[in-house]
Amino acid sequence: MPAPRLSTRARIGAYVALTKPRIIELLLVTTVPTMIVAERGLPSFWLMACTVLGGTMAAGGAHAVNMFVDRDIDKVMKRTQHRPLVTGVITPRAALTFAIVLEVTAFAFLWATVNLLSALLAVAAFLIYVFVYTLWLKRRSSRNIVIGGAAGAVPTLIGWSAVTGTLDWAPVILFAIIVYWTPPHFWALAIRYRDEYAAAEVPMLPVVESLRRTSARILGYTLLLWALTVGFSPVAGMGHVYLGAAIVLGGVFTWYAVRLLRMPDPQLSVSGGGGAAEVAVQATAMRLFTWSITYISLLFGAMVVDQLLRSGW
Repeated sequence: MPAPRLSTRARIGAYVALTKPRIIELLLVTTVPTMIVAERGLPSFWLMACTVLGGTMAAGGAHAVNMFVDRDIDKVMKRTQHRPLVTGVITPRAALTFAIVLEVTAFAFLWATVNLLSALLAVAAFLIYVFVYTLWLKRRSSRNIVIGGAAGAVPTLIGWSAVTGTLDWAPVILFAIIVYWTPPHFWALAIRYRDEYAAAEVPMLPVVESLRRTSARILGYTLLLWALTVGFSPVAGMGHVYLGAAIVLGGVFTWYAVRLLRMPDPQLSVSGGGGAAEVAVQATAMRLFTWSITYISLLFGAMVVDQLLRSGW
């Protein structure tokens, strides 16, 4: 079936939607602060702009391939039924072509304007997201987001290498911070949409494990995340502003995780028939999910403030 006729503006909007722009916001939240830490001040605006633009194109291409592969799942899940490939606004062939062109352009752009290492790291993120997460793990393992989530952590490596041309222990710890942040963040959302993932036969952790085991796993990753953020301070030579923020923000994150763990297990059902207990669990999970976004923004924001104050900017 041919795609419906749309205005140019609407068609551009549909292609933008293929890139999952809300997820790409994480790129800005992690890449620019990482560059500021690597520079010990403000890098050139040109370098920051090129790194963010190239990274945005690379991530957008990966997300478009993900939508191409998962269009059957997106038809089943209510929260994704509005996506362009489900509604027919864009054809699968057009989406895949767009994704490949965007990815090739991103690699060439990063190589030309930043450096080869950053371009190769962007390709690595694409390969992890598409082949490891989307094609291999997502439909087969409850650890899909644990391993596949590494793709979302690569922007920290890209940001560091863009400034220094190399990698070191500091960016590796930043990479690990995002890797360990991703499961609590995503599993909290998956608790809310457990019935939809179950209907789509996607084995997200809350689908195959009880609420208590899922919550315990969330708390475990949160504690490891807290330790990593505090450990980053001496490794990267951060100041008191960042260290204080890491301690306080990690404590709040842990408090939300403990609250979820203490919730009674309502034996969540695919039909959503858990009643008031299920609604309470989902509300608590969504508060944790919302905080996780605030948390990562404030943590990386604290890195910026810390470094700019110490550099006398």
